[in-house]
Amino acid sequence: MGSALETLCGQAVGAGQYEMLGIYMQRSCIITIVTAFLLTPLYIFTSPILNLLRQNEKISDLAGKYALWVIPQLFAYALNFPVQKFLQAQSKIWVMTVISVVVLGFHVVLNWILVTKLGKGLAGAAIAENISWWLVVLAQIVYVVSGFFPESWTGFSSSAFKSLYSFVKLSLASALMLCLELWYYTVVILMVGWLKNPEIAVDAISICMNLELWTLMITLGFNAAISVRVSNELGANNPKAAKFSVVVSVVTSTLFGVVFTAAILATRDYFPRLFSDKQEVIKDIKIGLFLGSNHFPQQHSTRVAVGAGWQLSVALINVGCYYVFGLPFGALLGYKFDLGVKGIWLGMLAGCLLQTVILILYVLRANWSKEALHAEERLRCYATTPLPQNESTENGMIIDNKDKINERTANI
Repeated sequence: MGSALETLCGQAVGAGQYEMLGIYMQRSCIITIVTAFLLTPLYIFTSPILNLLRQNEKISDLAGKYALWVIPQLFAYALNFPVQKFLQAQSKIWVMTVISVVVLGFHVVLNWILVTKLGKGLAGAAIAENISWWLVVLAQIVYVVSGFFPESWTGFSSSAFKSLYSFVKLSLASALMLCLELWYYTVVILMVGWLKNPEIAVDAISICMNLELWTLMITLGFNAAISVRVSNELGANNPKAAKFSVVVSVVTSTLFGVVFTAAILATRDYFPRLFSDKQEVIKDIKIGLFLGSNHFPQQHSTRVAVGAGWQLSVALINVGCYYVFGLPFGALLGYKFDLGVKGIWLGMLAGCLLQTVILILYVLRANWSKEALHAEERLRCYATTPLPQNESTENGMIIDNKDKINERTANI
């Protein structure tokens, strides 16, 4: 729900409408906090839900306890994402980095005390996560309201409650796009839980998921950069610069994918031993090592879509690639052909690869001049005050200051 802000704030910055950023952030916070309240029952009833889905009883019970313990973290997320997108759109990355590094150091010490020294196990880990996430959120909020953003943060405003319906529609499209992708992995875990000997299978799938998160951390900075860059350029009516940014992103992500794949191939016999000494688990992990490389181009393409405001289109692509093709293919390999975890992973990989190819083609074939027009229409829709009228060029672009645009393009 918070990624709608990534589109709107980025395009507002490109258009020079800085006064809208604070209002957009407040609107998004209202929406995400309400969403967190609506999701809370899922946390409360995690154990019964997992048992209803015929998951292992012991795993369901432990997952249910952990879900209750991390409810405060859910509300930290609800505030973190809007504030984060507000800062990212204005390229205030170093402050966020410093806050994260400081809290990370505190988080490591807190985990060591609660989990290792005091032996609190998952409860200790949950407490450490809750405290650390709230420290990050509070530090970012203090930074925003302390006067460092005189143009984009002018205080709390009743305008945040206006145009909420339109804002919710874009937020829902954003949520649908991202949730369909995240739920894909959740369904994969459920499918693994239905295999024989689910403890070993869930061990392997969890390790693979963590490895995948490691690789996604590498792409996260690139993802944020390309999303902000595309939205900024579209908001500034610079379609050529937006398209050039996309090409650079695709080439860069492909190169990183090749490097990562080579590293995984070189360490395939040693890397799994960092996570487990069980031979059954190690055997099932190896197939997961190849998944991370696929996510470099895939994640970059997804963030381009967010920057351009294509959330609904990407959501439909995700439905086809993941749920119509990937999951049934994984179930066929895992259950019918008795490949177990490997079969389910291969089906998942096939769905991801199909989505990557379609997204890259979608991005490269886009008409960026039209996307610049759509960006201005979107800004007019959500603005609280009328935007200045711009004159159209022969190509249908909207330009209000040709000298400024030429100067920006030259700098790029």
